Amino acid sequence: MAERRKLIAGNWKMNGLREDGIALAGGIAAKAMGQDLACDVVVCPPTTLLAKIDRAFEASTVALGGQDCHAAEKGAHTGDISAEMLHDAGCRYVIVGHSERRTDHGEDSATVKAKAVAAHRAGLTAIICVGETGEQRDAGQTLDVIAQQVVASLPPNADGANTVIAYEPVWAIGSGRTPTLDEIGAVHGHIRKTLAQACGTAADRMRVLYGGSVKGANAAEILAVEAVDGALVGGASLKADDFWQIVTAAS
Repeated sequence: MAERRKLIAGNWKMNGLREDGIALAGGIAAKAMGQDLACDVVVCPPTTLLAKIDRAFEASTVALGGQDCHAAEKGAHTGDISAEMLHDAGCRYVIVGHSERRTDHGEDSATVKAKAVAAHRAGLTAIICVGETGEQRDAGQTLDVIAQQVVASLPPNADGANTVIAYEPVWAIGSGRTPTLDEIGAVHGHIRKTLAQACGTAADRMRVLYGGSVKGANAAEILAVEAVDGALVGGASLKADDFWQIVTAAS
C-alpha cells in the first residue's frame, strides 16, 4: 500500500475580517515556524483575505487554498473567482463541492467535476467534498450516495498529486456530532475501493480526508482510523491553538 502523507486543511468559511484574519494567520504561521511537520497543512480563508494571508504564510510551510472556484478561466461571471485567479493569489489548493455549495447553490456533481477540472488546469490541487445527509444515512443509502458522488465528481487524470477527496457527512458539519470510528472507517474504505475502480493505481496516493466536527479532543482517534489520510476542519480552524492541536495529532 502506498504511503500517503496526511493533510490537515482548515476551512474558515465565511468568517474573518482583515484584522482578525491576519492575526489568526499569524498565529498559525508562528506555530508552524521551524517545525518539521509530518503532515501537510493548508488554510482556506475567504477570498477577501487571500492576499493578506499569503504574506503571513510566505516564510512557513503552511499552504494557501481557496474555498471555491468557477469552471471558466475568465469571463462574465459576476461575483465568481477563477482557479487561475486563486493560483495568481498564491493558492495551491481549492475546495470544490462542499455540501454548503451543493445545498446553498444547487451544485451537482457535474458542476463539481467541472470545477475540479478547472483547478487542475490552473495547477491547483482540488479538494473534492462528498457526503450524505442524515435522511440518506437513516435510509441506509450512505455508501451508494458517496460512491456516486465520488465517481461523478472526479475529473479525468485525477491522481494523488492533483486531487484529494474529503468525506464530510452533511449531518455532522458544525453539529458537534460525528459518526462512530467504525462508521468513518467503513465509508473511507468504500471510498478507497471506489477510487481504485475509477482511477486504477493512480488512486493509491490519493488522500481521503474526514471532515465534520473534527476538533482537538477527537482528532487523534479519527486520524488513527485506517484509510483516513487527514482532516478538513471547519470551526476548529478559526482558533490557532485549536487548529494546531489537530495538526499535532497528525504529526
